[in-house]
This record gives sequence, C-alpha cells and structure tokens, in this order.
Amino acid sequence: MKTDMTDSTIAALNEKLDRLIEAVSRLAPPQVPETDLDIADCFVWQADPGYLEPVRKVNRVDIDLIRGVDRVRDILVDNTERFAAGFAANNVLLWGARGMGKSSLVKAAHASINAAGRGERPLKLIEIHREDIDTLPKLMTLLKAAPYRFILFCDDLSFDHDDTSYKSLKAALEGGVEGRPANVIFYATSNRRHLLPRDMIDNERSTAINPSEAVEEKVSLSDRFGLWLGFHKCSQDDYLAMVEGYARHHGLAVDPDTLRAEALEWATTRGSRSGRVAWQFTQDLAGRLGKPL
Repeated sequence: MKTDMTDSTIAALNEKLDRLIEAVSRLAPPQVPETDLDIADCFVWQADPGYLEPVRKVNRVDIDLIRGVDRVRDILVDNTERFAAGFAANNVLLWGARGMGKSSLVKAAHASINAAGRGERPLKLIEIHREDIDTLPKLMTLLKAAPYRFILFCDDLSFDHDDTSYKSLKAALEGGVEGRPANVIFYATSNRRHLLPRDMIDNERSTAINPSEAVEEKVSLSDRFGLWLGFHKCSQDDYLAMVEGYARHHGLAVDPDTLRAEALEWATTRGSRSGRVAWQFTQDLAGRLGKPL
C-alpha cells in the first residue's frame, strides 16, 4: 500500500514538473535564427526578435531603365562604388518628387555594382523599416564584425510631430563615441529635404527662447547625410523616354505614335508625369497586349 502511494505521488510530481517546464518554455524568448550572409545579397532587418531575413528575389529594375536623373544617378553610383571598394564614402539622402525613382535607383545601383564585381566581396543591401529606426544601434553592432560591406536602406524616411526617434538616427549615423562602423553606410529616401514637417520646424522657431538653436536641432539630422541628391518632376520628353525604354526592354511591339499618344493620355488622367506613372502605363499596355512583365 505504501509503495502504491509513493508511485502515485511520484507520477503526480512528474506531471506537475512537465506542466511547469512547458510554462517556462513559453515564457522564454524565441530563438533568434542565425543569418547566413552568404545566401543572399539583400536582406530585411526584422527588429523583433532581431535578425536579417534574406530576400531571394529583389523588386528592382535595370539601372539603364531609370531615365531623367542622369546626374544624381552617376553621383550615387560613384559613391557606392567607392564604398564597395573600401574607400571613403558618404551617407546619402535621396529626396524630392514622388515616383521619380529614388528607391529604384538605390536598388539598381547596388545590383549593377555587384554585377560588375567592384568589391572583393559582394556588397550587401539591408532594408530597415521606418518604424525600426530606433534599433539601428543593435543592427550596427550585429554588422560591424561581419566580413562584408553593407548599405542600410530606409525607404520613405520622415518624422512626424512628437517623434523623437530621429535622435537615435542622428547618433547612429555620426554621433556617439564609437560612431558608424567602417563597413556600414546609410541611404535613405524621402519626400522631405530635412525629413521633418515644415510646420514642425516653424513651430520650434516660434516657441523657442532661441529660435535658431531650435531649428538647428531639427535640421541637423539631414546634415548627417554627406550627399543630398534632389529629384524633381520630369519633363514630358523625359517621361516619354521612360515609356519608350520600358516598352523596348520588355519587347512591347507598339506603333511609336500610338505609344506616345496613349502614354500622354495616361499621364493626363493621372495628373502627373514620373517614372512611376510611366511604369504603371507600361504595365497596363503589356496587359492589353497579353504579355507578362
């Protein structure tokens, strides 16, 4: 009888221990997968739990198809080539009109430089989401010991009222004791030259005891970017050149006069001309011709 009671007690204890172990395992943080940097050239930073997710197929266009921005294209490619080769290079802010190929140019420049084999190792492109900017120090710590060079890329970067995460970006880019790792550079696109709303800067000027100091605090963020590349609305000729380039690249057989007339009508209905509008027209045209892109 005594032996039976002991066995049942042990069984009950084992059951309780199993439940306790299961509960503790649920409370433990999930295992962060280790990233093999050799398996891809592009990654997305997943801030929680903190790892690099490889991108097998990058959404980008050939650099030769990006028209109307020749000057800024050459500057960006030159800066990126120097960085890939291990030389000094600047953080870059690509700002200006929407739809003019700012993010497309970053991805295209990265691909063209890797295709040309400019560096000893492939250049890695890592996208970081706007809402994860405050985790930049964590990401840079992860990258600084890696044997590769990295472009950290944030698309559509801007800050709204009462958003203080811009201070984290300032410190990560050039501030702090350690500074930016030598194998890391930061590229960002934005519709705003100073990354902050104009009325936010004006409010700081009107309410501060020393208005100029308040404005400098806000504007100094964009000063962390050594290169400011401006993108402006394109002309009709540039827009048509984009459409013709896309049509030729994708083998869309259309009479040139018809292509021109339809492309201009499409831009009129959209109320704007840009690389994005040209691409959207090309997608519509390819669909009507029964062709994939």
